[in-house]
Amino acid sequence: MRAAIQCHNIQTLLISGGLMSTPHTFSSRDFTRDVGAAKRAASEGPVFITDRGRPAFALLRIEEYYRLAGKREMSLLELMDSLPGTEGIEFEAPRADIQLKAAEFD
Repeated sequence: MRAAIQCHNIQTLLISGGLMSTPHTFSSRDFTRDVGAAKRAASEGPVFITDRGRPAFALLRIEEYYRLAGKREMSLLELMDSLPGTEGIEFEAPRADIQLKAAEFD
């Protein structure tokens, strides 16, 4: 009963946040067996992943996460720069020494 109340409270929060009206639910076992189905369901709205019948995780599209978190989507470069342990690493791409010739058409 408590799991149902928790799930209802989470659904109410998601509905009031404008995500959708009916989230999908997958058991941990079903999620493991078919991650693709959970990803497809997440394109329609949040997916709850339950563990022993209780909501344990929520899967949602990254755009929805950024919207809920009040953040903008980071570029790949920003994401890479934010990784821990990458401070001070400098990289200079090697120059390609390529000789180009004009195309010949007969």
